[in-house]
Formats: sequence, structure tokens, C-alpha cells
Amino acid sequence: MRSRSVIAVLVFAAALALGASGDDARLRAVTPIVFDPFDSDLVAARWVNGAGCPTGATVNDGTTSSSFTDPACPTGDPRDEHNQGLLLVKTGPTPNDAAAIAELKGVRGISLTELGYDVRTNSHCGAGAPRFNVNTEDGVTHFVGCNSPPPVIASASQGWKRLRWTAAELAAAFPPIAPTDTVRSISIVFDEGQDTDSALGPDDGAGLAVIDNIDVNGQLIGRGAEK
Repeated sequence: MRSRSVIAVLVFAAALALGASGDDARLRAVTPIVFDPFDSDLVAARWVNGAGCPTGATVNDGTTSSSFTDPACPTGDPRDEHNQGLLLVKTGPTPNDAAAIAELKGVRGISLTELGYDVRTNSHCGAGAPRFNVNTEDGVTHFVGCNSPPPVIASASQGWKRLRWTAAELAAAFPPIAPTDTVRSISIVFDEGQDTDSALGPDDGAGLAVIDNIDVNGQLIGRGAEK
């Protein structure tokens, strides 16, 4: 992360938080947006059909249909009818003042016991991206990066890993997230470019991540908002 870009993204995230509602505090949707004030056209954020971690998908070998669930995602969003995955892209250098962002709707007023998502193999996974920005009602922004603090790998396959940050890992966030903290807003930010190393490997320079089944306190969202 670079300080100027981080400050700009924080201001943008704070503006998003002003529209959050405290009614019925539960994760309702994950909405992708881009922060690109200088129109670099080097960032993208969107839900993509067929790109998610399959849970109960139907496959066919040309003769017979059968059900397929990836071992990394034994559970998923039951309302995801198109196996969507959330694509986050930042092409080019990290210092470019731009980011792919996903805003988590409906979380204001909750306390956190767990965060997580499924991440597709060869996605970028750095200390700073994709990361949760957790804004609490005391005005503090807490950072939970893909590799900082290190997550628990709850399950894994050749194609996916399920990452979880429980109370113990959240206590190691920067700054720490306590069970007594009240959430104002949460967003997922991808602002590391192709010049930043990835923790999961094996390849660096991807500049993108595909994630799915975003987890807040055990509730999973694996699809875009219904139109």
C-alpha cells in the first residue's frame, strides 16, 4: 500500500459508510465498485457468472449429469444460482491512485466474531489486498489483509482456499478488532498492483483476485445484488 492511495481510499470508504443503515444489522449484499479518480481505467470489480467456488453445481461428462462440490467450499450461498465469483483487478503499479472495492451492505451495528472468503488459486494474496477495511463507530479503521494477519485455512483444494479470521486473528488486525467494537461499515479493497508479491503464489504479478462466499460472522454472500 502507498500512503496517498490509502488515504484517498479511506476517505472514499468513509463516504460510503455515511449511507449505511443500522436497521436489521446483517450482511445483505456485497456490491462491487471502483475508485478511479484519475480515470486510469486500470481497475475493475464485478461479479462474474461461473467464476465462483462450486457448491452443489451440476456437471456433465457428455453422458451423465452429477453434482459437484469443490472440497474447499463445502458450504456456500444457497441463493447463488449462477456460481458467481467476485473479480477484483488492479493492473499496473501499486502507486496508481485507484482500487477495486466491494462494499458490504447491512453490517452497521454488528460486532465481529469472524471474517473470511474463498480465494481462487493463483489469485493475488498480499499483506494489503484483498483486505477488509473495517470502520468502527469509534472512528477507527481496522485492516485485515489477505496475509496480514495470517488467516486460518479452513479448507483447501487444488483450485481454492477458504480463509477465515476468527476472534483470535481479528485481535491481531491493525489496529486490533475487539469483540466489543461496533461496526460502522466494512469494505473489501484491492489496491495492490502487479508489482507487489503474492503470499499464496506460485506466481507473482497477477494483479487480480477472484474471491467468493464472503463471510461475516458465519453468513455467506456469494452473488451480486438481485436486480
